[in-house]
Amino acid sequence: MDISKFRIETDSLGEKLVPKDAYYGIQTLRGKENFRITKERVHKEMIKGMALTKKAAAQANYEAGMLSKEIYDAIAQACDEIVSGKLTRQFITDMIQGGAGTSINMNANEVIANRAQEILGGEKGVYDIVHPNDHVNFGQSTNDIVPTAGKIAAIKLTEKLLIEMKRLHRSYLDKANEFGGVIKMGRTHLQDAVPIRLGQEFNAFASALERDIKRVEYSIQDLKILNMGATAVGTGLNANITYINKVVKILSDLTNIDFQQAEDLVDATRNLDPFVWLSAALKTCSVNLSKTANDLRLMASGPKTGFNEINLPQMQPGSSIMPGKVNPVIPEVINQIAFQVMGNDLTITKACEAGQLELNVFEPVLFANLFQSLDILRRGIKTFYQRAISGITVNKELCILYVERSAGIVTALAPHIGYKMAAEIAKEAIKLNKNIKDLVIEKKILSEADLDIILNIDNLTSPGISGEELLIQKKKKLQE
Repeated sequence: MDISKFRIETDSLGEKLVPKDAYYGIQTLRGKENFRITKERVHKEMIKGMALTKKAAAQANYEAGMLSKEIYDAIAQACDEIVSGKLTRQFITDMIQGGAGTSINMNANEVIANRAQEILGGEKGVYDIVHPNDHVNFGQSTNDIVPTAGKIAAIKLTEKLLIEMKRLHRSYLDKANEFGGVIKMGRTHLQDAVPIRLGQEFNAFASALERDIKRVEYSIQDLKILNMGATAVGTGLNANITYINKVVKILSDLTNIDFQQAEDLVDATRNLDPFVWLSAALKTCSVNLSKTANDLRLMASGPKTGFNEINLPQMQPGSSIMPGKVNPVIPEVINQIAFQVMGNDLTITKACEAGQLELNVFEPVLFANLFQSLDILRRGIKTFYQRAISGITVNKELCILYVERSAGIVTALAPHIGYKMAAEIAKEAIKLNKNIKDLVIEKKILSEADLDIILNIDNLTSPGISGEELLIQKKKKLQE
């Protein structure tokens, strides 16, 4: 090992060799060595959140008279560079770590301090001008900085997710309009039920997603309540009162997010339920997306021995052994994303529940899972509308044939001939493989003219319009 490529740094546990060119320091290096868990570094939005939080803290401390203008300016410049992405590679700790995120916090403190040292003409690792703890972390604790940065990251990622959710919603509505006149067989218990319009089904997909959008939008409101100024346990120890009163407003201005300081800083430090609330909304959305994917896979099944009512875009060959087979790979990946988000939600729930006393130390695993859920949902939804929904076509003639062949339309006859007789007609039609309408005419139960009204497939799928009402209107006209 070439010692000349390293510098010696010390902390309360001793000395370590740190790469000479590194902006991180000894505590970051210890964190990296201790936690080789996922091999995934801190999420880039979390890194930006840390930098924005540190910049807000530095400005509040400067305005409180706790930092000089020179040191504040250097810290602010270092934070701006991190937000721009210039120093992202200097954040080297694993996303899952012990210590409630202390390694994440110290990674930020050391990178900012060393860059500020450099800006002011100092040497990295010396910390004689700007110190990671005494300046960059002044008036702060891991316990208010890390959850605040996590909230910034979660909000930013959620806003990106909502953009894709709204685009998928628009895609559903476009298909609902396109397929508004397509009559198909509705099914319950995977058995023939009564006719429905394909457009109505796509409109139902949109309605469910619209509720999901509202739930996700609502859930991020609680993330806008911060415990900045709480320091270690919510009592504000070592934080200047002017700093405490200013820091959240400054952070709001820097992020363009309407943050509010928690009325109870002790509560906001020990409890992580706002993250569970967001995760629950993501899980609910995943449930609805997976249900939609299941429906599409069923309707596209076949093409010769399944429903074959719709055609999904063909994205790739489906088999290494069966030539010509094409699988519904996009709905399948939506199912798998949903399963992952559901599992992540359980981890997030446990992480929140398992906190003890004044601090929940399990924020790192909570953030790792929450950020993954937000990322994969966003990418999955974009893939869904681009590579599946927008390209769906319908086999209209086959849909109509299913309706005409089905005994399910006998339900419309029940008000006219009674449930018992309708059931007998259905059984006989299935047994003899006969059309319901032809069988009723053959048995002279109703006239063909009346059946044309009662079994009109357009009327069968329109709420508020029934064959019985149309017959009554017809009789009134005849009497007139």
